Amino acid sequence: MAIGGFHTLRVAAIDRLCADAVAVTFAVRPELAERFTFRPGQSLTVRRPLAGRGASAPAPDGPGGPVAAPEGPGGFVAASDGPGGLVAVSDGPGGSVAVSDGPGGSVAVSEEPGGLVAASDGSGGSVAVSDGRADPDVAGRAAVADERRSYSICAPEGSAPRIGVREVPGGAVSTWIVRDLRPGDEVEVAPPSGTFTPDLAAGGRHVLIAAGSGITPVLSIAASLLRQSTAEVTIFYGNRRTDTVMFAEELADLKDRYPARLDLVHVLSREPREADLFSGRLDAARLRTLLPLLVDVPAVDHWWLCGPFGMVTDATGVLGEAGVAPERVHRELFWVDEAPPEPVRSESELRGPSSEVTVHLDGRATTVTVEDGVTVLDGAQRSRPDLPFACKGGVCGTCRARVVEGEVTMRRNFALEEAELAAGFVLTCQSTAASPKVVVDFDQ
Repeated sequence: MAIGGFHTLRVAAIDRLCADAVAVTFAVRPELAERFTFRPGQSLTVRRPLAGRGASAPAPDGPGGPVAAPEGPGGFVAASDGPGGLVAVSDGPGGSVAVSDGPGGSVAVSEEPGGLVAASDGSGGSVAVSDGRADPDVAGRAAVADERRSYSICAPEGSAPRIGVREVPGGAVSTWIVRDLRPGDEVEVAPPSGTFTPDLAAGGRHVLIAAGSGITPVLSIAASLLRQSTAEVTIFYGNRRTDTVMFAEELADLKDRYPARLDLVHVLSREPREADLFSGRLDAARLRTLLPLLVDVPAVDHWWLCGPFGMVTDATGVLGEAGVAPERVHRELFWVDEAPPEPVRSESELRGPSSEVTVHLDGRATTVTVEDGVTVLDGAQRSRPDLPFACKGGVCGTCRARVVEGEVTMRRNFALEEAELAAGFVLTCQSTAASPKVVVDFDQ
Protein backbone atom coordinates (compact mmCIF):
# COMPACT_ATOMS: atom_id res chain seq x y z
CA MET A 1 0.00 0.00 0.00
CA ALA A 2 1.35 3.41 -0.95
CA ILE A 3 0.74 6.34 1.40
CA GLY A 4 1.78 9.78 0.17
CA GLY A 5 4.57 8.37 -2.02
CA PHE A 6 5.64 5.78 0.56
CA HIS A 7 5.53 2.02 0.02
CA THR A 8 5.56 -0.76 2.59
CA LEU A 9 8.76 -2.80 2.32
CA ARG A 10 9.74 -5.86 4.31
CA VAL A 11 13.03 -5.86 6.20
CA ALA A 12 15.13 -8.65 4.66
CA ALA A 13 18.20 -8.37 6.91
CA ILE A 14 19.73 -6.28 9.67
CA ASP A 15 23.51 -6.30 10.12
CA ARG A 16 25.16 -4.88 13.23
CA LEU A 17 27.98 -2.53 12.19
CA CYS A 18 29.05 -1.32 15.64
CA ALA A 19 27.42 -0.73 19.01
CA ASP A 20 25.21 2.12 17.81
CA ALA A 21 24.79 1.44 14.09
CA VAL A 22 23.16 -1.11 11.79
CA ALA A 23 22.66 -1.72 8.08
CA VAL A 24 19.11 -2.53 6.99
CA THR A 25 18.37 -4.37 3.74
CA PHE A 26 14.88 -4.14 2.26
CA ALA A 27 13.11 -6.73 0.13
CA VAL A 28 11.41 -5.05 -2.83
CA ARG A 29 8.37 -6.66 -4.42
CA PRO A 30 8.63 -7.23 -8.20
CA GLU A 31 5.98 -4.60 -8.97
CA LEU A 32 8.08 -1.99 -7.13
CA ALA A 33 11.46 -3.00 -8.56
CA GLU A 34 11.61 -0.14 -11.05
CA ARG A 35 10.58 2.46 -8.45
CA PHE A 36 13.33 1.36 -6.08
CA THR A 37 16.12 1.13 -8.63
CA PHE A 38 18.74 3.50 -7.24
CA ARG A 39 21.90 5.29 -8.29
CA PRO A 40 24.94 5.11 -5.99
CA GLY A 41 24.87 7.89 -3.43
CA GLN A 42 21.10 8.26 -3.32
CA SER A 43 19.00 7.94 -0.18
CA LEU A 44 15.72 6.48 1.07
CA THR A 45 13.27 8.33 3.28
CA VAL A 46 11.81 6.21 6.08
CA ARG A 47 8.48 7.17 7.61
CA ARG A 48 7.40 6.20 11.10
CA PRO A 49 3.79 7.08 12.05
CA LEU A 50 3.43 8.34 15.60
CA ALA A 51 0.60 8.48 18.08
CA GLY A 52 -0.52 11.38 20.23
CA ARG A 53 -0.58 13.83 17.29
CA GLY A 54 -3.83 12.88 15.63
CA ALA A 55 -2.84 9.27 15.00
CA SER A 56 -4.01 6.01 16.52
CA ALA A 57 -0.73 4.15 16.11
CA PRO A 58 1.23 3.05 19.20
CA ALA A 59 3.21 5.84 20.82
CA PRO A 60 7.00 5.75 20.61
CA ASP A 61 8.72 4.84 23.82
CA GLY A 62 12.16 4.14 25.18
CA PRO A 63 14.84 6.48 26.54
CA GLY A 64 15.69 9.60 24.64
CA GLY A 65 12.47 9.82 22.63
CA PRO A 66 11.47 13.27 21.40
CA VAL A 67 8.27 14.83 22.70
CA ALA A 68 5.89 17.08 20.80
CA ALA A 69 2.68 18.55 22.23
CA PRO A 70 0.29 21.43 21.52
CA GLU A 71 0.33 24.19 24.09
CA GLY A 72 -2.49 26.67 24.08
CA PRO A 73 -4.53 27.92 21.11
CA GLY A 74 -1.68 29.41 19.14
CA GLY A 75 1.45 27.61 20.18
CA PHE A 76 3.29 24.38 19.57
CA VAL A 77 6.16 23.02 21.59
CA ALA A 78 8.74 20.56 20.30
CA ALA A 79 11.30 19.26 22.76
CA SER A 80 14.20 16.87 22.64
CA ASP A 81 15.37 15.31 25.88
CA GLY A 82 18.72 14.19 24.50
CA PRO A 83 22.05 15.96 25.02
CA GLY A 84 21.57 19.68 24.79
CA GLY A 85 17.95 19.54 25.96
CA LEU A 86 16.95 22.54 23.88
CA VAL A 87 13.36 23.49 23.13
CA ALA A 88 11.93 25.26 20.11
CA VAL A 89 8.62 27.08 20.39
CA SER A 90 6.45 28.73 17.76
CA ASP A 91 3.97 31.10 19.34
CA GLY A 92 2.05 32.63 16.48
CA PRO A 93 0.58 31.87 13.06
CA GLY A 94 3.31 31.69 10.52
CA GLY A 95 6.01 32.10 13.13
CA SER A 96 9.08 29.95 13.26
CA VAL A 97 11.84 29.46 15.78
CA ALA A 98 14.97 27.42 15.18
CA VAL A 99 17.61 26.48 17.71
CA SER A 100 20.59 24.15 17.73
CA ASP A 101 20.22 20.79 19.48
CA GLY A 102 23.76 19.46 19.49
CA PRO A 103 24.89 16.60 17.24
CA GLY A 104 21.40 16.05 15.82
CA GLY A 105 21.51 19.39 14.06
CA SER A 106 18.86 22.10 14.23
CA VAL A 107 15.36 22.15 15.64
CA ALA A 108 12.77 24.08 13.70
CA VAL A 109 9.07 24.52 14.39
CA SER A 110 6.51 26.33 12.31
CA GLU A 111 2.78 26.77 12.62
CA GLU A 112 0.43 28.10 10.01
CA PRO A 113 -3.21 29.22 10.28
CA GLY A 114 -4.45 26.35 8.09
CA GLY A 115 -3.94 23.79 10.81
CA LEU A 116 -0.54 22.48 9.78
CA VAL A 117 2.33 22.18 12.19
CA ALA A 118 5.76 21.08 10.95
CA ALA A 119 8.80 20.44 13.10
CA SER A 120 12.31 19.28 12.38
CA ASP A 121 13.71 17.47 15.41
CA GLY A 122 17.36 18.04 14.65
CA SER A 123 18.27 14.45 13.84
CA GLY A 124 17.42 14.66 10.20
CA GLY A 125 13.69 14.22 10.34
CA SER A 126 10.43 16.00 10.87
CA VAL A 127 6.92 15.84 12.18
CA ALA A 128 3.95 17.09 10.24
CA VAL A 129 0.44 17.42 11.64
CA SER A 130 -2.56 18.65 9.72
CA ASP A 131 -6.24 18.67 10.57
CA GLY A 132 -6.97 17.93 6.91
CA ARG A 133 -9.49 20.75 6.52
CA ALA A 134 -7.96 21.92 3.25
CA ASP A 135 -8.90 18.70 1.46
CA PRO A 136 -11.59 16.36 2.83
CA ASP A 137 -10.30 13.51 0.71
CA VAL A 138 -7.08 13.38 2.71
CA ALA A 139 -8.41 14.46 6.09
CA GLY A 140 -7.86 11.15 7.81
CA ARG A 141 -4.38 10.61 6.40
CA ALA A 142 -3.23 14.17 6.97
CA ALA A 143 -4.16 13.92 10.62
CA VAL A 144 -1.49 11.28 11.17
CA ALA A 145 1.73 12.69 12.57
CA ASP A 146 4.94 11.05 11.57
CA GLU A 147 8.70 11.19 11.87
CA ARG A 148 10.74 11.01 8.67
CA ARG A 149 14.42 10.44 8.17
CA SER A 150 16.49 10.34 5.02
CA TYR A 151 19.12 7.57 5.14
CA SER A 152 21.76 7.09 2.48
CA ILE A 153 21.98 3.83 0.58
CA CYS A 154 25.21 1.95 1.23
CA ALA A 155 24.83 -0.81 -1.38
CA PRO A 156 26.39 -0.73 -4.86
CA GLU A 157 24.17 -0.07 -7.85
CA GLY A 158 22.11 -3.08 -8.89
CA SER A 159 21.85 -4.53 -5.38
CA ALA A 160 18.88 -4.64 -3.02
CA PRO A 161 18.42 -1.27 -1.29
CA ARG A 162 20.37 -1.20 1.97
CA ILE A 163 20.75 1.77 4.31
CA GLY A 164 23.20 2.55 7.10
CA VAL A 165 21.72 3.97 10.30
CA ARG A 166 23.57 5.30 13.34
CA GLU A 167 21.54 5.92 16.48
CA VAL A 168 21.19 9.59 17.37
CA PRO A 169 20.54 10.24 21.09
CA GLY A 170 16.86 11.09 21.35
CA GLY A 171 16.21 10.15 17.72
CA ALA A 172 12.68 8.81 17.32
CA VAL A 173 13.48 6.92 14.11
CA SER A 174 17.16 5.99 14.44
CA THR A 175 16.60 4.57 17.93
CA TRP A 176 13.67 2.53 16.67
CA ILE A 177 15.66 1.16 13.73
CA VAL A 178 18.86 0.39 15.67
CA ARG A 179 17.22 -1.08 18.77
CA ASP A 180 13.83 -2.43 17.80
CA LEU A 181 13.58 -3.24 14.11
CA ARG A 182 13.79 -6.93 13.17
CA PRO A 183 13.94 -8.94 9.93
CA GLY A 184 10.42 -9.52 8.67
CA ASP A 185 9.11 -6.19 9.97
CA GLU A 186 7.41 -3.84 7.52
CA VAL A 187 8.54 -0.24 7.07
CA GLU A 188 7.14 2.66 5.04
CA VAL A 189 9.83 3.79 2.60
CA ALA A 190 9.83 6.38 -0.20
CA PRO A 191 11.62 5.65 -3.50
CA PRO A 192 15.28 6.67 -3.89
CA SER A 193 16.13 10.34 -4.29
CA GLY A 194 19.16 12.59 -4.40
CA THR A 195 21.75 13.94 -6.82
CA PHE A 196 24.93 13.04 -4.89
CA THR A 197 25.73 10.50 -7.59
CA PRO A 198 28.62 9.88 -10.01
CA ASP A 199 28.61 9.08 -13.71
CA LEU A 200 29.80 5.48 -13.55
CA ALA A 201 30.53 5.26 -17.25
CA ALA A 202 32.97 8.17 -17.11
CA GLY A 203 35.48 6.40 -14.87
CA GLY A 204 38.31 8.72 -13.82
CA ARG A 205 39.95 9.44 -10.50
CA HIS A 206 37.73 10.00 -7.47
CA VAL A 207 38.63 11.06 -3.93
CA LEU A 208 35.98 10.52 -1.26
CA ILE A 209 36.27 12.18 2.16
CA ALA A 210 33.88 11.04 4.89
CA ALA A 211 33.48 11.18 8.64
CA GLY A 212 31.27 9.04 10.86
CA SER A 213 28.03 7.94 9.23
CA GLY A 214 29.01 10.00 6.19
CA ILE A 215 30.66 6.81 4.93
CA THR A 216 27.24 5.40 3.97
CA PRO A 217 26.80 6.98 0.51
CA VAL A 218 30.58 6.98 0.03
CA LEU A 219 30.62 3.17 0.29
CA SER A 220 27.88 2.93 -2.34
CA ILE A 221 29.70 5.31 -4.68
CA ALA A 222 33.10 3.67 -4.24
CA ALA A 223 31.83 0.10 -4.66
CA SER A 224 29.83 1.05 -7.75
CA LEU A 225 32.74 2.89 -9.37
CA LEU A 226 35.18 0.07 -8.72
CA ARG A 227 32.80 -2.67 -9.84
CA GLN A 228 31.54 -1.16 -13.07
CA SER A 229 34.39 0.91 -14.44
CA THR A 230 38.15 1.37 -14.49
CA ALA A 231 37.91 4.19 -11.98
CA GLU A 232 40.59 4.85 -9.36
CA VAL A 233 39.29 5.62 -5.88
CA THR A 234 40.82 7.04 -2.69
CA ILE A 235 38.81 7.11 0.56
CA PHE A 236 39.71 9.23 3.58
CA TYR A 237 37.54 8.11 6.49
CA GLY A 238 37.52 9.86 9.87
CA ASN A 239 36.19 8.35 13.11
CA ARG A 240 36.72 8.61 16.84
CA ARG A 241 37.93 5.07 17.55
CA THR A 242 38.28 1.72 15.79
CA ASP A 243 35.11 0.40 17.41
CA THR A 244 33.03 3.28 15.99
CA VAL A 245 33.97 2.60 12.35
CA MET A 246 30.88 1.76 10.28
CA PHE A 247 31.29 -0.79 7.47
CA ALA A 248 34.82 -1.70 8.57
CA GLU A 249 34.59 -5.21 7.08
CA GLU A 250 32.98 -4.06 3.85
CA LEU A 251 35.69 -1.45 3.33
CA ALA A 252 38.44 -3.99 4.04
CA ASP A 253 36.85 -6.45 1.59
CA LEU A 254 36.68 -3.72 -1.04
CA LYS A 255 40.36 -2.95 -0.55
CA ASP A 256 41.25 -6.66 -0.88
CA ARG A 257 39.18 -6.95 -4.06
CA TYR A 258 40.64 -3.87 -5.77
CA PRO A 259 44.12 -3.38 -4.25
CA ALA A 260 45.51 -1.55 -7.27
CA ARG A 261 42.59 0.86 -7.75
CA LEU A 262 41.52 1.63 -4.17
CA ASP A 263 43.47 3.49 -1.50
CA LEU A 264 41.84 3.49 1.95
CA VAL A 265 43.00 5.89 4.66
CA HIS A 266 41.57 5.68 8.20
CA VAL A 267 42.00 8.69 10.52
CA LEU A 268 41.08 8.37 14.21
CA SER A 269 40.60 11.33 16.52
CA ARG A 270 40.46 9.56 19.92
CA GLU A 271 42.71 6.59 19.38
CA PRO A 272 46.42 6.91 18.59
CA ARG A 273 47.69 5.48 15.32
CA GLU A 274 51.23 4.39 14.54
CA ALA A 275 51.71 7.52 12.46
CA ASP A 276 50.68 10.86 13.95
CA LEU A 277 49.57 11.89 10.49
CA PHE A 278 46.53 9.61 10.86
CA SER A 279 45.67 10.65 14.42
CA GLY A 280 43.28 13.55 14.89
CA ARG A 281 40.26 15.08 13.23
CA LEU A 282 39.79 15.43 9.50
CA ASP A 283 39.86 19.20 9.78
CA ALA A 284 41.34 21.81 7.48
CA ALA A 285 44.84 21.61 8.95
CA ARG A 286 45.06 17.83 8.60
CA LEU A 287 43.62 17.83 5.09
CA ARG A 288 46.17 20.44 4.00
CA THR A 289 48.86 17.99 5.08
CA LEU A 290 47.30 14.68 3.96
CA LEU A 291 46.06 15.54 0.50
CA PRO A 292 49.32 16.71 -1.13
CA LEU A 293 51.18 13.73 0.37
CA LEU A 294 48.75 11.01 -0.70
CA VAL A 295 46.87 12.42 -3.70
CA ASP A 296 47.80 14.04 -6.99
CA VAL A 297 45.27 16.81 -6.37
CA PRO A 298 45.24 18.36 -9.89
CA ALA A 299 44.71 14.92 -11.46
CA VAL A 300 41.52 14.14 -9.51
CA ASP A 301 38.37 14.30 -11.60
CA HIS A 302 35.80 14.40 -8.80
CA TRP A 303 35.78 14.96 -5.04
CA TRP A 304 32.97 13.59 -2.87
CA LEU A 305 32.55 15.02 0.64
CA CYS A 306 30.08 13.64 3.18
CA GLY A 307 29.80 14.16 6.91
CA PRO A 308 29.21 16.90 9.49
CA PHE A 309 28.99 20.53 8.47
CA GLY A 310 32.42 21.45 9.85
CA MET A 311 34.28 18.70 8.03
CA VAL A 312 32.55 19.35 4.72
CA THR A 313 33.13 23.11 4.84
CA ASP A 314 36.76 22.62 5.89
CA ALA A 315 37.38 20.21 3.01
CA THR A 316 35.64 22.53 0.56
CA GLY A 317 37.85 25.40 1.66
CA VAL A 318 41.07 23.38 1.40
CA LEU A 319 40.17 22.20 -2.11
CA GLY A 320 39.37 25.77 -3.11
CA GLU A 321 42.80 26.86 -1.88
CA ALA A 322 44.34 24.10 -3.99
CA GLY A 323 42.64 25.42 -7.11
CA VAL A 324 40.06 22.65 -7.50
CA ALA A 325 37.16 23.81 -9.68
CA PRO A 326 33.87 24.02 -7.72
CA GLU A 327 32.03 21.83 -10.25
CA ARG A 328 34.35 18.95 -9.35
CA VAL A 329 33.44 19.09 -5.66
CA HIS A 330 30.25 17.32 -4.58
CA ARG A 331 28.94 17.68 -1.06
CA GLU A 332 26.39 16.04 1.19
CA LEU A 333 25.80 16.96 4.82
CA PHE A 334 24.55 14.68 7.55
CA TRP A 335 23.67 17.46 9.97
CA VAL A 336 24.08 21.18 10.54
CA ASP A 337 24.55 22.49 14.05
CA GLU A 338 23.51 26.05 13.39
CA ALA A 339 20.11 27.74 13.27
CA PRO A 340 18.89 28.98 9.90
CA PRO A 341 19.15 32.73 9.29
CA GLU A 342 16.18 34.98 9.81
CA PRO A 343 14.15 35.48 6.62
CA VAL A 344 15.11 38.52 4.57
CA ARG A 345 12.02 40.27 3.22
CA SER A 346 12.37 41.62 -0.31
CA GLU A 347 10.24 44.42 -1.77
CA SER A 348 8.18 41.89 -3.72
CA GLU A 349 7.39 39.98 -0.51
CA LEU A 350 5.87 43.12 1.01
CA ARG A 351 3.27 43.60 -1.73
CA GLY A 352 0.59 41.58 0.06
CA PRO A 353 -0.14 39.06 2.80
CA SER A 354 -0.13 35.99 0.55
CA SER A 355 0.87 34.44 -2.77
CA GLU A 356 -0.72 31.95 -5.14
CA VAL A 357 1.48 28.85 -5.21
CA THR A 358 0.99 25.98 -7.65
CA VAL A 359 2.81 22.68 -7.12
CA HIS A 360 3.18 19.90 -9.69
CA LEU A 361 3.72 16.36 -8.38
CA ASP A 362 3.04 13.01 -10.06
CA GLY A 363 1.43 14.79 -13.00
CA ARG A 364 -1.14 16.62 -10.86
CA ALA A 365 -1.21 20.38 -10.25
CA THR A 366 -2.58 21.94 -7.06
CA THR A 367 -2.92 25.66 -6.36
CA VAL A 368 -3.01 27.03 -2.81
CA THR A 369 -2.77 30.41 -1.12
CA VAL A 370 0.37 30.65 0.99
CA GLU A 371 0.76 33.37 3.62
CA ASP A 372 3.71 35.71 3.59
CA GLY A 373 6.69 34.13 5.36
CA VAL A 374 5.37 30.56 5.17
CA THR A 375 7.53 28.19 3.12
CA VAL A 376 6.28 26.76 -0.15
CA LEU A 377 6.42 23.25 1.29
CA ASP A 378 4.53 24.02 4.51
CA GLY A 379 1.89 26.05 2.73
CA ALA A 380 1.27 23.52 -0.04
CA GLN A 381 1.21 20.54 2.31
CA ARG A 382 -2.21 21.59 3.56
CA SER A 383 -3.70 20.43 0.28
CA ARG A 384 -0.89 18.08 -0.83
CA PRO A 385 0.31 16.05 2.16
CA ASP A 386 2.02 13.73 -0.33
CA LEU A 387 4.73 16.30 -1.10
CA PRO A 388 8.18 14.79 -0.45
CA PHE A 389 10.19 16.00 2.55
CA ALA A 390 12.36 14.67 5.34
CA CYS A 391 14.59 17.04 7.34
CA LYS A 392 12.97 20.44 6.68
CA GLY A 393 16.33 21.91 7.56
CA GLY A 394 17.81 22.48 4.10
CA VAL A 395 20.15 19.52 4.40
CA CYS A 396 18.74 16.34 2.82
CA GLY A 397 17.37 17.71 -0.48
CA THR A 398 14.27 15.49 -0.44
CA CYS A 399 11.97 18.49 -1.03
CA ARG A 400 13.89 19.65 -4.12
CA ALA A 401 11.74 21.18 -6.87
CA ARG A 402 12.19 23.47 -9.85
CA VAL A 403 10.71 26.97 -9.97
CA VAL A 404 9.09 27.30 -13.40
CA GLU A 405 7.28 30.59 -12.78
CA GLY A 406 7.71 33.42 -10.30
CA GLU A 407 10.41 33.95 -7.70
CA VAL A 408 11.23 32.58 -4.28
CA THR A 409 13.68 33.44 -1.52
CA MET A 410 15.64 30.49 -0.11
CA ARG A 411 16.78 30.90 3.51
CA ARG A 412 19.62 28.38 3.38
CA ASN A 413 20.89 25.52 1.24
CA PHE A 414 23.16 22.65 2.18
CA ALA A 415 21.91 20.19 -0.43
CA LEU A 416 21.88 21.73 -3.91
CA GLU A 417 24.95 22.31 -6.05
CA GLU A 418 25.58 25.44 -8.11
CA ALA A 419 24.47 23.77 -11.34
CA GLU A 420 21.12 22.86 -9.79
CA LEU A 421 20.61 26.39 -8.48
CA ALA A 422 21.41 27.80 -11.91
CA ALA A 423 18.80 25.48 -13.42
CA GLY A 424 16.13 26.87 -11.10
CA PHE A 425 15.99 24.16 -8.45
CA VAL A 426 15.24 25.13 -4.85
CA LEU A 427 14.61 23.50 -1.50
CA THR A 428 10.92 24.09 -0.93
CA CYS A 429 11.30 23.66 2.83
CA GLN A 430 13.50 26.77 2.86
CA SER A 431 11.78 28.81 0.13
CA THR A 432 9.19 31.53 0.58
CA ALA A 433 7.30 33.18 -2.26
CA ALA A 434 8.86 36.45 -3.48
CA SER A 435 6.26 37.14 -6.17
CA PRO A 436 2.43 37.12 -6.23
CA LYS A 437 2.42 33.85 -8.20
CA VAL A 438 4.84 30.92 -7.92
CA VAL A 439 4.81 27.59 -9.76
CA VAL A 440 7.14 24.76 -8.70
CA ASP A 441 7.55 21.34 -10.27
CA PHE A 442 8.55 18.34 -8.16
CA ASP A 443 8.49 16.04 -11.20
CA GLN A 444 11.52 17.55 -12.97
